[in-house]
Amino acid sequence: MDFHIVVRAGLRLTSTEGIAVFDHFAWSVVATPLLVLVVSWLLVDRLRPDLAARVFAASAIAAAAASVVNLTAFALKALAELPMVANWGGWSYQRVVDDTAHVPWVSWLSLGWLVVVVVLAARLWMRRRHEMRAVSGDWTDDDVVVIEDPRIDAFAVPGKPGRIVITTGLSELLDDRQFRAVVAHERAHLDGGHHRLVWWARLAAVAHPLLRPVAKQVEYLVERAADEAAAAAIGDREQVGRAIGHAALAAAGSRAERPAGSLMALGAAPGIVPRRVAALFAPGRGGRWSGVLLPLLAIGTVVWTGECVYDLFELLSLAGWDGP
Repeated sequence: MDFHIVVRAGLRLTSTEGIAVFDHFAWSVVATPLLVLVVSWLLVDRLRPDLAARVFAASAIAAAAASVVNLTAFALKALAELPMVANWGGWSYQRVVDDTAHVPWVSWLSLGWLVVVVVLAARLWMRRRHEMRAVSGDWTDDDVVVIEDPRIDAFAVPGKPGRIVITTGLSELLDDRQFRAVVAHERAHLDGGHHRLVWWARLAAVAHPLLRPVAKQVEYLVERAADEAAAAAIGDREQVGRAIGHAALAAAGSRAERPAGSLMALGAAPGIVPRRVAALFAPGRGGRWSGVLLPLLAIGTVVWTGECVYDLFELLSLAGWDGP
């Protein structure tokens, strides 16, 4: 018997049991984002904040990307189940349907989910462009700009060059050393590219709802990282803590309305201010190695996603041998 006929017959026999791509959905779309969420909860206060912010953001975007690729693969499978599409592609739509016959809903759920993700990501992108245009303007050559505004606020505007904007309401509230602490805090946001980390995390949250708390943790961690950088710059952790607490208390009830593009505003989320101040009054942590857990999860799901794409093409190839 011809060797190719034997191989082809063997593949047909294997394919009768299905390529079983559902396990990719279960791992990359359900399990991995949940594990990233749980591990991030365990590690958020156990790692150095600048390291944790980068690890969390990178792991979240990797997990989200793997989830989106898996959703795309299943969405394509849903389309491949349509007789009209199968006739055009030259494969058996019934063979494609049979592959996930035990979970017929997963392909069409993935298609709907993917459409929602694309719409939300487009809205987030347009909102970011609008916000960046709103904070761009004719600034002075100084990198620190004090604007006439009685409200208590300070924020960093990313760009080339970046700017630190402080209201007169805040500058009049702080003494010289506290003012330097606020400037150092905002400069750390610019130097650390924290706006990019927050953007990545928010994009990941759009792709998967389980990653939304991780995005909130990244927002907290970039604030903590900037606090630590400010403490190192002025040589006094407690002074930075007092400046943050003082400004947050004064700003309560008179929060400035600023574009969300200024993600690094001082005390951007009032609920995290007590945690930030407490961390500054406590001994600093320098954990490192436990941070490898999240990257390992992210790498694992990306590799597994590659197999999912391969399985999809294998399924369509096997379905094509039977004809439409």
